[in-house]
Amino acid sequence: MDIVQSIIIGIVEGLTEFIPISSTGHMIIAEKLLGIPETEFVKVFTIAIQLGAILAVVVLYWKKFFDFNNWHFYIKLIVGVIPAIILGLLFSKQIDALLESTTTVAITLLAGGIVLIFIDKLFTKHRIQSEKQVSYLNSFIIGIWQCIAMIPGVSRSAASIIGGMQQKLTRSAAAEFSFFLAVPTMLAATGYKLLKFYKEKGGFSGEEIKLLAIGNIIAFVVAMIAIKFFIEFLKKHGFRLWGIYRVVLGIVLLVLLYTGYIQK
Repeated sequence: MDIVQSIIIGIVEGLTEFIPISSTGHMIIAEKLLGIPETEFVKVFTIAIQLGAILAVVVLYWKKFFDFNNWHFYIKLIVGVIPAIILGLLFSKQIDALLESTTTVAITLLAGGIVLIFIDKLFTKHRIQSEKQVSYLNSFIIGIWQCIAMIPGVSRSAASIIGGMQQKLTRSAAAEFSFFLAVPTMLAATGYKLLKFYKEKGGFSGEEIKLLAIGNIIAFVVAMIAIKFFIEFLKKHGFRLWGIYRVVLGIVLLVLLYTGYIQK
């Protein structure tokens, strides 16, 4: 991986992290198209630069994250991230293996797209308008939904937003809570991946640190723009368009895999 490739992947991450089309899936596709080899560092990079995009949430919602009088907010996030921590530790090797599978991404993009096309009609009764109304049990169940996104192509934001709507949150409330929950989730995932790589490889080279820094910075800047766009779009149009996009991309990807243009 070189600097230009890290910039491109950073842009892809920033654009797709908060839109329910799977940032990991799109990064895997981009890496395949750019001819980036499937090394251990690339796997770490794919996870770690998501932290840059997630930190955009902290900046945009800084009043929420730094309101230390509202301790319930922090407890809800801790409760919500517990399922991901447990399953992530138990199935780390299996998750890493899936990061190499473009076929998995194609199938999950297609299946998830079909779900999103109909999701607005499936969950129509909303009673929770904001994070303050979210209970600890709501947080835990949404956290379980989020774990589905450990399969590349599912989309963390899609899984957690759907989980929120299933728990009676409005679309915008579910989206915002998904953003909030992403912060501890990606902090934990990134910290674990970086520490594991450091122990196994004896540290990062100067070039690898530079690539990680560039990717995170680019993802952060692009995500700042994407978050505001997505919230407004979601309020007006719902999920149907993203579902159609996923279905089309999934079919195109399957065709490319079948013809051998992209490796499985």
